[in-house]
Amino acid sequence: MTAERLITDTRADKDVNNERDMDVELGIIEGFYGRPWTIEERIDTISFLAPHGYRFYLYAPKADPFLRRRWREEHPARVVEELSRVAAHCEDNAIRFGVGLSPFELRDLDDEARDALSLKLELFSRLGARDLGILFDDMRGDLPDLAVGQARIVDWIASRFTGDRVIVCPTYYTDDPVLDRVFGRRPDRYLETLGDLLDPSIEVFWTGEEVCSREISPAHLDRVSDQLRRRPFLWDNYPVNDGQRMTRFLHLRAFTGRSAANAGRIAAHGVNPALQATLSRIPALSLVDSYMLGERYAYGTAFVRAAENVLGPELAALLREDLLWFQDVGLERLGDKAEFLRGRYQDFDHPAAREILAWLDGAYAITDEVVRTQ
Repeated sequence: MTAERLITDTRADKDVNNERDMDVELGIIEGFYGRPWTIEERIDTISFLAPHGYRFYLYAPKADPFLRRRWREEHPARVVEELSRVAAHCEDNAIRFGVGLSPFELRDLDDEARDALSLKLELFSRLGARDLGILFDDMRGDLPDLAVGQARIVDWIASRFTGDRVIVCPTYYTDDPVLDRVFGRRPDRYLETLGDLLDPSIEVFWTGEEVCSREISPAHLDRVSDQLRRRPFLWDNYPVNDGQRMTRFLHLRAFTGRSAANAGRIAAHGVNPALQATLSRIPALSLVDSYMLGERYAYGTAFVRAAENVLGPELAALLREDLLWFQDVGLERLGDKAEFLRGRYQDFDHPAAREILAWLDGAYAITDEVVRTQ
């Protein structure tokens, strides 16, 4: 499927013959901690990104307890109504709608668990979900036969899901040793065992060599593909900025370290966005550029082009000037500069400017306690 080109028609040096068709499926995974997006932010983001080649949206915010710690309980009617609106909007925009379910601490498929899972699957069916994420992250992993038990759960769920794609997030979804410190030492040959036991139609999420990977290389993807017996489905933790430390920064720069050569080595590429829905669209657009331009991709130029597309030229120019303060210095070290920046953006009637002002006011701050309990 060919994405709409991001190169504007006004570029004098445009060379259509040197551009690439984007041969990878891109999507948004709302999978961060902290305050989730509003329904309006979801709908507006879907409307904005669909014409640029984004093809799926997965609803999986950590703040929805009925997908995580309280997954055995029914969703409130208000949330179901909102998700129905988002699902319908996805369908209108040729976007696959999906949901990520974290069956928290589920170890055994007893009758109670089967009944609770059946109710969730009935809900997802009513919503018209085409994709289902089964997410085993954020759970204890140093357990006997972890992969065997998870494969059994996935098989039961997948056989009853009425959509057409199931993606599993392993407990150990990256090489990063931080997971072993937090959730226990990963079992030997965990990925290989999981890959052997899962049906070949099941996709597997992977974040790269780190939880938030600086680079995702073709060589790394080839190795993981061998372990999983299938191409990984990238869950890319950029530009996400959740967590007590990361909320102090705005991740705005264009994507780097994602080679266009990765396209043939992955099942799809999902972007876990920032808490700021409008500002997230800037790096999201640059990822399209990265795949389409290949070796001709320049991340600085891509940022300018994407920022102007999202913000308009005046606000984009201002953001470019202040990028260092937002992404590198961070909120806690701004000092008197915070008031200066507030004055620069307060007169713009634009959702991105309002996100910047809210960030300066500390509205997006979350604590480690929130992360531990969501």
